Amino acid sequence: MKVVAIIPAAGTGTRMRASSPKQFLSLAGHPIIVHTLKKFTSCRLIQRVIVPVRKPDLLQFQEVVEKEGLSRWVKLVPGGIHRQDSVYAGLKAVDEDTDIVVVHDAVRPFVEISLIEAVIKEAETNGSAILALPCSDTVKQIEKNLVETTLPRDKIVLVQTPQAFRYNILKEGFEKATAENFYATDESCLIERLGYPVSVIRGSDMNIKITKPSDLPLAELYIKIQGTPTKSA
Repeated sequence: MKVVAIIPAAGTGTRMRASSPKQFLSLAGHPIIVHTLKKFTSCRLIQRVIVPVRKPDLLQFQEVVEKEGLSRWVKLVPGGIHRQDSVYAGLKAVDEDTDIVVVHDAVRPFVEISLIEAVIKEAETNGSAILALPCSDTVKQIEKNLVETTLPRDKIVLVQTPQAFRYNILKEGFEKATAENFYATDESCLIERLGYPVSVIRGSDMNIKITKPSDLPLAELYIKIQGTPTKSA
């Protein structure tokens, strides 16, 4: 089975209010994205990792990739304006004989390798798989700051990445979305629009997405628990 991961890193991270994109902020002496990449280059099922990056960041980040000993696995490509554009740019760089494509947020560095493997195996069997957590809070649908209805939380999950798909299914989803100028907040939405089933695997509370300043202290705590990355063999 040939598996490729796409980790889009072309965002600017405006919510972080930092001088550089959030994926390049330092966490325990390494850029956040390096912690993330180490998880995927350490996964025995993944042969290649494609990282869409803003064109101005390509040369600088290539130096980081080489310094961290990741160049054997990681290929950088120019990203797009939106996340979906960047993932599609990464997909276009995937060989057509690839079986499974995994998509993961650059700023989710605490994903467990066992969960990466779990979504890959589920996608191999059923075509598509995502990680998600049950919703523990009450969820209400609102309109102009007024409650319209309370949604049954037992039917709602909070979606995480990685998400994994058979290559041909993901390609079909992107082609349809591009033709219809449709943008989604995650890749599984593109698959839902095709009518294909998407399996859900329970994610992890530690698999946080670092998006705002208040996330950084929690990330530092998790680093102490998981440890800092080392060079891949």
